[in-house]
Amino acid sequence: MIAELGQFALALALAVSLALGVLPMLGSTMRGPAGARLMAVARPAAVVLMVLAMLAFASLAALFVGNDFSVALVATHSNLQLPLHYRVAATWGSHEGSMLLWVLILSFWTGAVAMYSGSLPTVLRARILSIMGLVGVGFLLFLLFTSNPFERLLPPAADGRDLNPLLQDPGMVFHPPLLYMGYVGLSVAFAFSVAGLIGGRFDAAWARWARPWTTVAWCFLTLGIALGSFWAYYELGWGGWWFWDPVENASFMPWLIATALVHSLSVAEKRGTFRSWTVLLAILGFSLSLLGTFLVRSGVLTSVHAFATDPARGVFILAFLAIVIGGSLLLFAWRAPAIGNGPGFALVSRESLLLANNVLLLVAMSAVLLGTLYPLVLDTLQMGKISVGPPYFDAVFYPLMAPALFLMGVGPLARWKRAELPDLYARLRWALAVAVIAALLLPLTVGGFRPMTSLGLFFALWIAACVAVAVRDMLRGADGRLSLARIGLHPASAWGMHFAHLGVAVFVAGVTLVTGYSSDRELRMEVGQRIELGGYDIRFVGLEPVTGPNYDATRGRFEVRRAGGDAAAAPIAILSPEKRIYRATGQPMTEAAIDRSLLRDVYLSMGEALSATAWVVRAHVKPFVDWIWLGCVLMAIGGFVAAVDRRYRRRAIEQRAQALPGGQAA
Repeated sequence: MIAELGQFALALALAVSLALGVLPMLGSTMRGPAGARLMAVARPAAVVLMVLAMLAFASLAALFVGNDFSVALVATHSNLQLPLHYRVAATWGSHEGSMLLWVLILSFWTGAVAMYSGSLPTVLRARILSIMGLVGVGFLLFLLFTSNPFERLLPPAADGRDLNPLLQDPGMVFHPPLLYMGYVGLSVAFAFSVAGLIGGRFDAAWARWARPWTTVAWCFLTLGIALGSFWAYYELGWGGWWFWDPVENASFMPWLIATALVHSLSVAEKRGTFRSWTVLLAILGFSLSLLGTFLVRSGVLTSVHAFATDPARGVFILAFLAIVIGGSLLLFAWRAPAIGNGPGFALVSRESLLLANNVLLLVAMSAVLLGTLYPLVLDTLQMGKISVGPPYFDAVFYPLMAPALFLMGVGPLARWKRAELPDLYARLRWALAVAVIAALLLPLTVGGFRPMTSLGLFFALWIAACVAVAVRDMLRGADGRLSLARIGLHPASAWGMHFAHLGVAVFVAGVTLVTGYSSDRELRMEVGQRIELGGYDIRFVGLEPVTGPNYDATRGRFEVRRAGGDAAAAPIAILSPEKRIYRATGQPMTEAAIDRSLLRDVYLSMGEALSATAWVVRAHVKPFVDWIWLGCVLMAIGGFVAAVDRRYRRRAIEQRAQALPGGQAA
């Protein structure tokens, strides 16, 4: 009965989403009471859609928790021995479940816009919600006709096949929801832009309305990607944090465009320029989210992340992709000339620096897109198979990011409309000197001078030093004295921006140091054997069998001491990596053991057993690797701080909207 309830909720959600997509949009073209009544449907329909999506998702979760193996999805992705929290996570651990999660989060965003957009003009709000409803129609049709999560299995299975062991990790509980909150959140920016194209309104107020929604989506996307990277780092046993996997790229490309969009919206809000550019970025960001969905769900990729292998699903998503992207770009081509780009600016100005930065981000995204799609195109055209891996991406991406990082430091300190180079140099000369000197000296304290390491540290230190200069200027009064009392005189968006930029500096420093100074070994180790690695002495103490809830494992015991220290002293860490065999599937899994600190990780994983007492062991010492994810967290915190700026909640916005004839935005 629960499965049928979920199925019914999805069918009703499709009807409501269709009404949401058609009626308010029709009402926005009409005048008088009839149009107002149709537009008034938008807010309650959005809330009802959210409730129905929650009911459908809760139904599927209940089926997994209850181990209802009469449902094909549960029988395929759960097991009687699977722990409860993984049964809940298994709700989105399949293709069908993950698409239902997508629909649920889309309904959350739609409902949030409906409930927290009282300051928007009625027409604009109706069009935004209508566009999001039409997007929902596409995904609900996909669910109901190609990926039904409630399909029955007759006769019911006695037990399930179990959830993929790779997904039996706490990361599975948090990573997909966070990532989808970012992915799907870009639909709000897309809806704002398309609604603006229809109505022809792109001014500072429009940017102020759209900016916090876009920023919050960017924050979630940042956290989702970071958590996925962290999960891969400790779960896959190879000690890497990024491999340029095609599906990693599919999430990274929207992030690059969303980053450019956030900056473009700030210019549109402050200066009323970058109008067409902002709209195009919003369309591209959501289009890349849909492209990522196609890559993961179509079966064209072989990846840890790829779920679906049904070509029919791929054809459906490809058609939906063509309609959404093609339709929005055609609308943009039609309406963009009338929108224009707003007031001009000098060659040297904050606008020009932000534009240059955004162009670099767009080019970098294009390079990643080329490296991701080119092998697929060649394979489709039967022109051969090639593999594009880290060497390509490292060679093309990092050179593009270097000038972008430099501009990130300069941009916030340049004046709007026109800046003077002598003034910029005078304000930044000490930041430049500190960054250069520290970048040359710091590597000597870590592992020796290396040119590329010094270059990476220079960019990290340059951004941090520029943030320090900006903060000093914000706290300094007319008399030249610094005062913390001036914190409240500046908007939260400014403080959030600087905090996010500081996060980028921490991230760049982490990437640079772990790339330059990691120590790695893969070798045969016997019980009792010692190795020295990265200034640490690692001793293989012994083995023990372990029985888990749904797996059996061999657990190693390793003692970690400082190299050259007293062998009789207590170890600084005892690490216990495992090699697991999951009972239901017989699939082996490696569980790494990590001793973490702010300055380094000691990382151990066990490969294959070579004898009763000998194993293949992978050992890594990774300096400052946790700075990578710390930097991402700081970026997201900065974004959230910027998004809660009180200016976005001022009633003045509503008053301005109401001052328009009939409250119309068109």
